[in-house]
Amino acid sequence: MVGKFLVLEGVDGCGKSTQAARLVKGIEASGNSVLHVREPGSTPLGESLRRIILDPNRPAWNPTTEALLFFACRKELLQGVIQPALLEGRHVVCERFTPSTFAYQGQTSESAKAVLRLEETVIPPDWQPDRVLIFDIPAAEALARAQSRGVADGIEQRGLQFLEKVREGFLGYAALHPERCSVLSVNGDSVEEVGDKVLKLLEGFWA
Repeated sequence: MVGKFLVLEGVDGCGKSTQAARLVKGIEASGNSVLHVREPGSTPLGESLRRIILDPNRPAWNPTTEALLFFACRKELLQGVIQPALLEGRHVVCERFTPSTFAYQGQTSESAKAVLRLEETVIPPDWQPDRVLIFDIPAAEALARAQSRGVADGIEQRGLQFLEKVREGFLGYAALHPERCSVLSVNGDSVEEVGDKVLKLLEGFWA
């Protein structure tokens, strides 16, 4: 039996990493095999890009250039890690995927179209996630959470207006793909409350 492919998404500080870890622990406790990956990352190429992207001192790049780099790493992760795991019957929980590229690098009409063209070119339809959960919180709350973790990275340093556009991008991507995307409002919710919402949405998903 082929495993299920779940993606957790949202603006920085929304709590997706915490929920990913909780999900993975729960799946393992139920006796199922699961692989936890992140974007960019989980391959040598992806981890290299992650270090560059999060460097607050790096020069600014054209958004389409950034998108090309993310899709190159995504293809490596899909082909070399995610698809083999799924074919072995393992479930995959992935932090970030194409919705993040659309939200962060697709903030103009031109760059948004470029991201969607890349998605169509690089990712075969049967390699798309089975479900995408987008954790939605106001940009101001997301920025406050991110800053509370310490020094802001290159993305968070772009400020509130940028993160507001990122949030709009996630919601826009969800509207384009309602067949696989679900938006969860998590503002003001505790970790446990968000976890309950996630479990309710995923009832029967892993079967």
